[in-house]
Amino acid sequence: MLVRTPKKSLLNDPNITLIEEDARNPDLILSLLSGCHAVINTFGQPNKAVPLYSEITAVVIQTMKELEIKRYIGVTGGSLDIDGDKKSVLNKIGAIVFRILYAEMMEDKRKELHLLQASKLDWTLIRLPFVKENEKSKVIKEDDFDMPGFKISSRDIARFMIEQLHNPSYIGKTPFISN
Repeated sequence: MLVRTPKKSLLNDPNITLIEEDARNPDLILSLLSGCHAVINTFGQPNKAVPLYSEITAVVIQTMKELEIKRYIGVTGGSLDIDGDKKSVLNKIGAIVFRILYAEMMEDKRKELHLLQASKLDWTLIRLPFVKENEKSKVIKEDDFDMPGFKISSRDIARFMIEQLHNPSYIGKTPFISN
């Protein structure tokens, strides 16, 4: 598992090796994905950092094509607007605020989505509300058109992503999930 800061990881599993490295390195991504059947990408960045979402997703997509890996599951923010959304007034306002305060990031997230849409992969990009670390698992609410709640536990995100590995219902889609 590629991580930015291994010592901050709460993960303690003998079956997982934490690697601290630059996710933009194509050789590293190739070595990480060799032998895989799917990719789960939860890349995130510190607040105010130069957005790298589309750059890293492009490297991952290219490597997946080279290795003939078809399934990609990623995450993005619920403020990403998609044609066909039917967001509530509050969620529309939230998306506008994010576009104003984080214009560069939101543009890069949009570019990331376009890369996935053009990739011919079996991709799913899950839109998230505010993430709460180490909260108990709860019922996951799903919606195709609007954020069904304001927060979700990191455990429930992980569970939902793993469930998508063999669930084709959201292939080529950008569902919202929350608790």
